[in-house]
Amino acid sequence: MDRTLTLQPRLRAIADLVPPGSRLADVGTDHGYIPAALLLEGRIAEAIASDIGREPLEHAARTARQWGVADRMELRLCDGLGAIAPGEADTVVIAGMGGDNIVDILSAAPWTREGTLLLLQPMSRSETLRRWLPENGYAVTAEELVLDKGTIYPILSVRGGHMPPATDGEAYGGFLLGEDPLWGPYLEDRILRLRKAAAGLARARDEGLAQRREMFLAAAAALSEKKGEWERAHRT
Repeated sequence: MDRTLTLQPRLRAIADLVPPGSRLADVGTDHGYIPAALLLEGRIAEAIASDIGREPLEHAARTARQWGVADRMELRLCDGLGAIAPGEADTVVIAGMGGDNIVDILSAAPWTREGTLLLLQPMSRSETLRRWLPENGYAVTAEELVLDKGTIYPILSVRGGHMPPATDGEAYGGFLLGEDPLWGPYLEDRILRLRKAAAGLARARDEGLAQRREMFLAAAAALSEKKGEWERAHRT
């Protein structure tokens, strides 16, 4: 019988970044697919799967039983990393939620700056996460993009460390993505979103909103320049 748990591309890309032998914590695990797949593959020996909701944790329990890994996948009901102690995990996956939610989880767990590999996959507000990380003692060591069901998602590999503050272009366009084949389409999507947000503030009289509009336009211009550089580098 086939004992391979096939993951959708977004989850597969995250799972592939988990180092062999990791002590894994999967935060917001939902159905528990990432830890279950890695346990089946023998990449990790055990895992902690946590979620804030009882229903998703019940889904994860069913996944673990279905695939015969229940004895090696510990389930914890908690908000973020609230029930995971320092030292229990050296690799932490936080995926499938907004960048602001990821920020809240890391803010409540400063121990993650001490030798922990963080694999972060924001579904939205990635700019919030990218700005926050270097301002709070984290360094992005790698970033990659994955296409899943027509949407391009970023995945950030992060450790405690120092890096310069994110520019507007980096906050919205990503770090270290110059060689990624999906960066051009990703930038195009970000540019369209920024211009749409700016258009929505075109008649704003409030000074703060007017400044926000100008920031959106400046960020879109920075991304347009990066997109042009990427296109020239990848022109065949």
